[in-house]
Amino acid sequence: MNNFSASNKQFVENFFAALNRGDVEHIVNSYHEEGSLQTMGNTLISGTYSREQVADSAGGIFDVFPNGLEFEITGLVVDEHKAAVEATSKGEHISGETYSNEYHFLFIFKDSKLLRLKEYMDTERVTDILCGGQRPEA
Repeated sequence: MNNFSASNKQFVENFFAALNRGDVEHIVNSYHEEGSLQTMGNTLISGTYSREQVADSAGGIFDVFPNGLEFEITGLVVDEHKAAVEATSKGEHISGETYSNEYHFLFIFKDSKLLRLKEYMDTERVTDILCGGQRPEA
């Protein structure tokens, strides 16, 4: 593993550790000034969000998971510019329901920061729990 791959691996592990402890400052500071998050699918939370939008809304996930949302990396492949991550999550939603999901995240790096984070997950679980069964208008 070259130095870039090793540092990108550490970056991803630190990012998920920050998610697990609810460290919004670390999460936001991980993004490049041109950075964005793209949540895939057709849900109420799907879309592409700028670094500023991530900063404005990142704490909201912890509002709906008052005891936290725990992520576990189950697979990780890194190179100089990208990291592919398989992960799972589990937490108790404010509705009282247990939320769990399986993900694939694609991290794209620029200047040792996160330029783009693409998040793929089971969108039916997102709709059922996070969106209260509501779907976007057709």
